[in-house]
Amino acid sequence: MIVLLLSLILQTPTQITVDTGKQTPISPYIYGINYPDNWIYDWLKEWDGYHQGFTLAREGGNRFSAYNWETNASNAGQDYHNENDDYLAMSNEPGWTVRKFLQFVQPTGAAALLTVPTLGYVSADKDTNMFGDKDVVKTPDFLKRRFLRSYATKPGKVSFPPDTTDRAVYQNEFVSWVESVKSPKSPVWFSLDNEPDFWSHTHSRIHPTPGTFAEIIANNIEYASMIKSVARASLVFGPANYGWQGFRTFQNAVDGKGRDFVDTYLSSMREAGKKGRLLDVFDFHWYPEAMGDGARIIYGSGPEKAGTAAARIQAPRSLWDPTFVETSWITQSLGGKPIRLLPDMSERIAKHYLGTKMAITEYDFGGRASISGALAQADALGVFGRYGLFAACHWGLNHTQKAAFAGCLSFVNFDRHGSRFGDLGLAVSGESPAENSVYASLDSSDSSRLTLVVINKTSQPTSLSIATKGFPGRSVRSFVVRDGVYDSPDSGSARLVRTGLEVSAPGLSITTIEVRS
Repeated sequence: MIVLLLSLILQTPTQITVDTGKQTPISPYIYGINYPDNWIYDWLKEWDGYHQGFTLAREGGNRFSAYNWETNASNAGQDYHNENDDYLAMSNEPGWTVRKFLQFVQPTGAAALLTVPTLGYVSADKDTNMFGDKDVVKTPDFLKRRFLRSYATKPGKVSFPPDTTDRAVYQNEFVSWVESVKSPKSPVWFSLDNEPDFWSHTHSRIHPTPGTFAEIIANNIEYASMIKSVARASLVFGPANYGWQGFRTFQNAVDGKGRDFVDTYLSSMREAGKKGRLLDVFDFHWYPEAMGDGARIIYGSGPEKAGTAAARIQAPRSLWDPTFVETSWITQSLGGKPIRLLPDMSERIAKHYLGTKMAITEYDFGGRASISGALAQADALGVFGRYGLFAACHWGLNHTQKAAFAGCLSFVNFDRHGSRFGDLGLAVSGESPAENSVYASLDSSDSSRLTLVVINKTSQPTSLSIATKGFPGRSVRSFVVRDGVYDSPDSGSARLVRTGLEVSAPGLSITTIEVRS
């Protein structure tokens, strides 16, 4: 008798309710990507062949802090021997790297986010072996000989082609050139450099001392003012903090004096922009510090430990969940309290610079080749839409990393023929965040279409009874991503009933469902 009752309890479907009357717009730009590889020739092929459905492409990262748009020379920093080289383009045509990027991205309708270097120096050459060593520091007087000064604004008029003999590079000339060559087919926005809180590490040859609150705020005000003077209709993103210590303390800056960097930065940009908004999008990066089985979830090689996979699957909850405390040094520093990253950032923005949008232009939950990575990636995209993120770009994902890539496709190309999640998020109740997530949407351009993404975080099959309040379905189709099934999803088990849907979700799976009325 006890066994029978237990069996009945286990078979009872999870009750989920979708309320189509409670709708929230989902930004189209949360489905973004960074370079899968900074070697632009490979990236262009990758984008052209596999990234249909992605809505934002960012040309950013450490490489662009010292990018010389006049010749396409760049410096690798700590990522690779601190060398100057032609990694961003062999061509010396001014702006070639950016022009090719725009030519591939914009015709697809995707927005483009370009980096404006604000560090103060850009690479002067593409010589990887000057003085017999890759590191520019081996060159006597290297700062003057291997780099050019970079300024926000050129005295007098800008020109094209730029003067490559004047030993200086002007970023207003770069932004002006971009405005003249971009297509009207999609937006082009500008980012204020990359991870300035980490410059003394990533670009120690140019910026050997740790940055300060005062320095980066003045820097961003100057460059944002320049961009707005040249491209007033564009959006400015900043400051692209690298992570938790960056956007909390600016990497323990000496002038922090107990202040929160996010609060201080937003207030300062608001005050500086009283005569005209300077910062449109508060931008930061998120590489989770969550641990499982002694390993950080975004790292790892070889067979994955079960505890690491489990921690990864739960990690997106730190983006929002007020009841979830991950295992990490961050939660320890908070006294065992939850991170709830997106609500916390939204509250700070509302208090210190109301109307500013929010973006995570680099992130990665790891597990790119494992089902745990697929689930975490899909869950993150669902959270981004539900909690009002304006833009997001995964760092370096390409189609060969099949699991995490399939997590993206569960939203942007779930049938592998162009079908995607809707743009009006719906209220969902009844989820058990440790075990499942359910995201639902309508399509503003097609009111007969309801889409859902059901994520089963447990290893056992799960039945869900989903009430689609206010949406009478007439037909349904579903697609399942599960372990080892990434390129061509299985047909899912979802059927229409009087109240909505009955769904059977395999263990550790993502089921995308399209219902037609």
